[in-house]
Amino acid sequence: MSYGWQYCVIQEKGKRKRRRKETNPHKSNPSFPKLLLSLFLVLLLLLTISFFTAFMIFFQKYSQLLKEKKTIKELTHTELECMKENLTMEGSPISLYTSLLDLLLLHPKDLGLLYWSCCPKAWKSFSSNCYFISTTRRNWTESERNCLEMKAHLLVIHTKDEQDFIFQNLDINSAYYIGLSDPKGTRDWQWVDQTPYSESVTFWHSGEPNNPDEGCVMLNFRYISRKWGWNDVACNGRHKSLCKMMKIHL
Repeated sequence: MSYGWQYCVIQEKGKRKRRRKETNPHKSNPSFPKLLLSLFLVLLLLLTISFFTAFMIFFQKYSQLLKEKKTIKELTHTELECMKENLTMEGSPISLYTSLLDLLLLHPKDLGLLYWSCCPKAWKSFSSNCYFISTTRRNWTESERNCLEMKAHLLVIHTKDEQDFIFQNLDINSAYYIGLSDPKGTRDWQWVDQTPYSESVTFWHSGEPNNPDEGCVMLNFRYISRKWGWNDVACNGRHKSLCKMMKIHL
């Protein structure tokens, strides 16, 4: 009888061991925790990379806005008019900057598509530049100083399209100083922004320039030819003037 009882006990212990193995399969696979740890580390790495990438994009956009804010603060103009395709936005420089910063924080995905080109209010926009028509009559030096005070310079013209655009906005009964002069009286014409003077891209009236004592240039309209053109004049004459500056990009 004792042998039979011992056999039953041994058999029961064997069944218990088998049940423990069946109900705890992880113990039979010691590599399972390592697999979980590896998956966790991979997921953590991906999240870190995603966060770092998003942070870098945010930092670049934010840095760009800070640079634009510095530029805006340096402007003497209190109002800007900005355009993006068929959209317009206007207001004070600081309010425009605040609007852009809100876009960065609330809609960062849209900021990459945002590109506004701005001109000071009351300036004319053409291509990548802004133009101001000053109706105050000054001599040439005073006219250039007035443009410089607005972070601009007297008008420099390099293309016919630009010249034609300017003509459309002028009074045919007035004359306007531009940024071309001959300071040494040697017929060595120079633009105020130091860009090369090209005789192949000039718009002189017929017979001009015709006086070595006239070292400055103005735009005027001649009724005889029914055309706008350049005319050399004495620099102390008092005329209206045209200023030009690069557009401000936000």
